Amino acid sequence: MNRKLIVNARVITSKEITQPSTVWIKNGQIQQIDLKNKSIENKDYEIIDAENNLLIPGMVDLHIHGANGYDMMDGTEQSILEVSRVCALTGCTSFLATTVTSSMDDLMTMIRNVKKVIGKESGARIAGIHLEGPYLNVKRKGMQNEAYLRHPNIEEMKEILHEAGDLIKMVTIAPELPGALEMVRFLNDQSIIVAIAHSDATYEEAKQAFAIGASHVTHCFNGMRPIHHRDPGLVIAAFEESHVSLQAIVDNVHLHPAIVRLMHQVKGPKGVALITDALQAMNLGDGTYMFGGQKVTVTDNVARLADGTLASSTVTMNEALRKTVENEIPMIDAVHMAATTPAAIIGLQNKGEIKPEKEADLVLIDTDFQIKWTMIHGEIV
Repeated sequence: MNRKLIVNARVITSKEITQPSTVWIKNGQIQQIDLKNKSIENKDYEIIDAENNLLIPGMVDLHIHGANGYDMMDGTEQSILEVSRVCALTGCTSFLATTVTSSMDDLMTMIRNVKKVIGKESGARIAGIHLEGPYLNVKRKGMQNEAYLRHPNIEEMKEILHEAGDLIKMVTIAPELPGALEMVRFLNDQSIIVAIAHSDATYEEAKQAFAIGASHVTHCFNGMRPIHHRDPGLVIAAFEESHVSLQAIVDNVHLHPAIVRLMHQVKGPKGVALITDALQAMNLGDGTYMFGGQKVTVTDNVARLADGTLASSTVTMNEALRKTVENEIPMIDAVHMAATTPAAIIGLQNKGEIKPEKEADLVLIDTDFQIKWTMIHGEIV
C-alpha cells in the first residue's frame, strides 16, 4: 500500500521532539505531521503503530567502506549490495560508497560495480561515491596502502570521471601535495566536494585550499597534522572557515568526548556530520580482516594494523548517534548531525528531515537507540 499512517510516534524534527503524533505518508513522501495524534480509521491508509518510540529521519553515511564481511573494493557487486542491506539494519538510509587507495584497475572495477547495482539496492540507497585517495600524503597515510599513494593527476581524474559519470560526489585529498591546488580547482568546477585528510597541511596550506573551493574535512582530527599552539594546522584552519564542514567518527576511540563537544560547539550541528568509516568488520566484530590490501585485526571492536595504527572503525550509525548523545550533545542536534547535515552536504534536498514534501526515509528507534524498523521511500525494508 502506498499510503501509510505512522501513529503514536515521538517525532524528532529540526526544532523539537513531539508528543506522540501521526505522520501521514503517500507515494513515498511525507504529507503532514499531525501533533494531535487522533484516533484514525482510514481504509485507504495502512496503520503503523510506533508504540511511543522515537521517529527520526533516515541517517546518511558519507564515509563507509564495508560491512558484514564485505569490502566494497573487493571486486564484487554482492559486496556493495550487502553494505546496503546492513546499513538499513543500522538506521542508515543513504550512503556514499567509499574507496581506499588502490590500483587504477581496482578503482575502476569498484566504480563499474556501483554503476551496475545502483537502483537495485535492497536497503540503504547509494547516493554516490566518495574517493578517499589516492592523492594523499604518505606521512599521514594511516591505514592507506603506501604502494598506491600518488600525487594529484588531473588527466587520471578525468579518466575516473569518464567512467563514473556523475557518481563521484566527494574526493578526499592532501592539499599540500604537488598539483593538489589545481586538482581542488578542477573538482570544484565539476561540482564535486573536495575534502581534506591524510594530510600534513600547515594552517596556511589548508587556508589556501579552503579559499579556492575545498569545503569538507574527512574524519576530522584523524590522519592529519595535530593542533599545536605555534603550528595550528588543518583543523584550526577548518574551524575558522564557516563554509567548511567536518566528519566525526564518534566511537569513543577516534575522538575523545571533549573533542566531539568542541567540534559541535565550534561548528554547530549544521557543520558536523557523523560517519562510520566502517570496514567489513561492522556487524561482525572481532577477528582478522584484509582491508586495502593490509591485514587488520579487530579487538574489542577496535580495528588496527599490526603496528597499532587505527584502521577504519566498526561503529554503526545508530551506535554513533547514541554515543554522540552520551557525549552530551543534545538529541535534536545529534540527529541533525546524523541525517540532516550529511544529506545537505551532498545535496540530497528531499532527505534528512521529517517534514512535509520530504521523502519518507524514516527510522524508528527505542530509548536505547536500537532500530525497530527502517523505512525507505515509504516502505519498511
